Amino acid sequence: MVRWQPGTRERLQAAALDLFASRGYEQTTAADIAQAVGLTERTFFRHFSDKREVLFSGQDLLTEAFLGGITAAPEDAAPMELVAAALESAGELFPGERRDHSRLRQSVIDKNPALQERERHKLSGLATTIGDALRARGVAEPAATLAAESAGMVFGIAFAQWIREGEERSLTDIGLSLLAELRGLAGGESGGSSRGSQRNIQAGA
Repeated sequence: MVRWQPGTRERLQAAALDLFASRGYEQTTAADIAQAVGLTERTFFRHFSDKREVLFSGQDLLTEAFLGGITAAPEDAAPMELVAAALESAGELFPGERRDHSRLRQSVIDKNPALQERERHKLSGLATTIGDALRARGVAEPAATLAAESAGMVFGIAFAQWIREGEERSLTDIGLSLLAELRGLAGGESGGSSRGSQRNIQAGA
């Protein structure tokens, strides 16, 4: 009988990522992953429903981090301030020492269309959950949906920048910088510039 060891899930994740990167995702089986750490395939399936979930099992933690940031924000926080709090909280899950792991994981996903689609689906679900949390905080529509979609978009762009070779800033710093740029493009939260933008669009029509 294989002895249950602490850290089994993490060992399986590390072995899977190495195999996906070296052999290819499609060429690696659950049995291969289990064997790489001296375990059985049955043990693998105690921890993961399939080999795809090895790459996406952290989604629940990410969602919890976003929601935790929103919940902990001041009661009078504006919608985009709630988004900023959520991004800061999520960024704490990605310390600098995790960058290489995240970079390798993304390289595996980028080579497989099915994995790319799964990641898009996960991020879409994250935006929906954030929207629900914002509405629970009293943010009205369409502001709640706009802010939630902005949170998902900013996080995705920030993450892509964070794993680039040579990037040294933290994920939080990148995310907040991008959010500030987005708010600048939108003219802040006053809505004054959006009226000006509408006039410009009408003038150019």
